[in-house]
Amino acid sequence: MAHLFSHLNPTPAFPPYTGPYRVGTVDVEIPATDLPSPSPAPDPELSTVHFRIFYPCEEPSKHTKKTYWIPEPQREYLRAYARFLGAGPSLSEVFSYLPRLLYHVTIPVFSNARLLPAPTKTKRWPVMIFSHGLGGSRNAYSHIVGSLSSHGVVVVAPEHRDGSAPLAVIKGIKEGEKARRVEYRSMSHTPSREVEEGRNEQLRIRLWELGLAHEAMLKIDRGDEVVNLFAQEKPSIDGDLSMFHSSLDIHEPGRISWAGHSFGAATIVQFVKSVFWRPQKHHSEAFSSDYQPLYTPSPESHIVRQITPESPISLLDLWTLPLRGDTTRWLWNKPLPSYAPSGPGGVNLLAILSEAFFKWRGNLVQTKKVLSPDPSSEQLASPGRPGPRIFYPVSSAHLSQSDFGILFPRVTKMVFKADDPERTLRLNTRAILEVLRENGIEVADTSRIDMEEEEHFAQKGQNGHMNGHMNGHLNGTRSKHERHAATQDWKILATDGTVKGWVSLNLSEDAVPNGTNDVTDADAMPSEAVMKGEVMDGDSEKERL
Repeated sequence: MAHLFSHLNPTPAFPPYTGPYRVGTVDVEIPATDLPSPSPAPDPELSTVHFRIFYPCEEPSKHTKKTYWIPEPQREYLRAYARFLGAGPSLSEVFSYLPRLLYHVTIPVFSNARLLPAPTKTKRWPVMIFSHGLGGSRNAYSHIVGSLSSHGVVVVAPEHRDGSAPLAVIKGIKEGEKARRVEYRSMSHTPSREVEEGRNEQLRIRLWELGLAHEAMLKIDRGDEVVNLFAQEKPSIDGDLSMFHSSLDIHEPGRISWAGHSFGAATIVQFVKSVFWRPQKHHSEAFSSDYQPLYTPSPESHIVRQITPESPISLLDLWTLPLRGDTTRWLWNKPLPSYAPSGPGGVNLLAILSEAFFKWRGNLVQTKKVLSPDPSSEQLASPGRPGPRIFYPVSSAHLSQSDFGILFPRVTKMVFKADDPERTLRLNTRAILEVLRENGIEVADTSRIDMEEEEHFAQKGQNGHMNGHMNGHLNGTRSKHERHAATQDWKILATDGTVKGWVSLNLSEDAVPNGTNDVTDADAMPSEAVMKGEVMDGDSEKERL
């Protein structure tokens, strides 16, 4: 493997974002006591909520600091990644190269740059909250969330402190209080009562953090005073949280989009269902006596008003095991909010799998149940109601939807058996943006280069990646007919194979069509179904979803 890293010259780097806007970022950590908690805190030691905001920004000043992919303290984070991946001969070789490579990797964003005024009808930017998977962090999906921001979406990326990140640091909120470290918590993938309790404990923290992040963004948009522990430590040069005042489209019900990868996708499913199917009078059916809710927002909380059947949801490589515990079975059997009687059906639901997850039969079947009008039924499709959008890009691996494939394309191809991770993320971004457009959320046009229109590829070398953006127009400002005729990226949601290597699935077809190779059986563990040969073999091959 050493020869793969020897070709990296000299440091892994991200490609530029392809949207018409520059992308700014700000790190935010707020004392939990400064925010109204929709649901009781699961752990009194979780004294803050931490997230990074990616947003369209103005031309930055000359003093903008670099944003490093490995956050401070870098050495601690690298050691944590080493522990997360496990020990073995191959990994030892990898990590002989990684420190000097990764210390200097920067995200192509402008730290604390001023927020660009929104050109939308409401003069507010659309907002998405994105939950990371196991081994992830607030930075680990910077390319896909930054790509969305370059098209006009403010993305909030929480850092979960549930033991799913290799390392999480909780700043002290009192004078002289030291920061606390939360290290990765390894668990078996074999279903058991112990595993169910462990994952439920993590989900309780994750759901609580999403609720607090939502409350924090509301407070920031209202212009209320917010104590940002990062700003106290390193005062910003160009901007602060006050720049978001009255600039975020987060107050109208159903306007926030929800997305996540792997365990993060499971977190989003559990969150929106926990909020929507919360105990209240208009839900006439009784709860199962075995049901133990992981998140119980009060009826008066803002999040209860926000999540509606119209809320857009994007799930990347949904990992279903954490959702299928005995104590949460009642909620598993409830559909996503869009299938409520007043909902639109599956038109605001998008699931994008890697080819590895597509071939994992057991998880694919359960994913389709999650996306169906009735997860408790064997009849997944519902005649007369639109179904969800489900796709996968060929030759893609589970980690292709994170930053890892972008930073290490040679390793991704050689070890992960995945091709062109940059295109994989472009396809993911295109699909998410198009679903947002179809659900009335104003975002910038997808460039003709990203839509792979040949005549614009020829111009790319002459005019750069910004060519073909139709001047950054917002699709929401034109009629539906004009959007389809001009710049709306309708092809990415076509089900006839219009986009090369982009395969459409539906709820009613067989889980894995005849002729698919290397199909894992329904009971395969994730390490066998997804990670076999992707990271390492043997005992070090643990839960990296």
